[in-house]
Amino acid sequence: MQNVHKLTGMRVAILVTDDFEQAEMTEPKKALEHAGAQTMIISTKPGQVTGVNHDVKADSFPVDKTLDEVKPEEFDAVLLPGGAINADTLRMEGKAQNFVKTINSAGRPIAVICHAPWLLISAGCVNGRKMTSYYTIQDDLKNAGAHWVDQEVVRDGNWVSSRSPKDLPAFNSAMVALFAESKNHKLQPSQDIFSA
Repeated sequence: MQNVHKLTGMRVAILVTDDFEQAEMTEPKKALEHAGAQTMIISTKPGQVTGVNHDVKADSFPVDKTLDEVKPEEFDAVLLPGGAINADTLRMEGKAQNFVKTINSAGRPIAVICHAPWLLISAGCVNGRKMTSYYTIQDDLKNAGAHWVDQEVVRDGNWVSSRSPKDLPAFNSAMVALFAESKNHKLQPSQDIFSA
């Protein structure tokens, strides 16, 4: 229970589109909210996004805002769930690339799991970073200049990464710890989109 209130006041963007790995969104979201963070599901389109359990369609979730409706400066951190189709679609979105690039340049934390590092590759962010991912995209990460390792969780500066749903307990714990550390870096005042 020591995580309660650790992240109070933090605003976390969850970037997903359809066919994200459901557990990689719902479990970290629950851990963040349990620790006091406010989370927002942000997608490329309004309405709903649908998760998958591996290759089986799962539940639908309401989109809180679209990428057109938010600015990265309004958030303290980003969670990037995996799922191959979700990650492959998101990496082609210029607004998603700019979002993570801006968050990363500001030194704000990013938690990324499974196939989700594809977005960070396309945004040009992974060169020189130590990280892990789903094993099938390790060559993509290495070719983009990352130092890929096969571990359940890797912390590198303002990033934490994991491989798959089986790593979620370690991932969630490392993510909450990283986000809590970063709370000292206060945001510039901006409109409170959570109460809008």
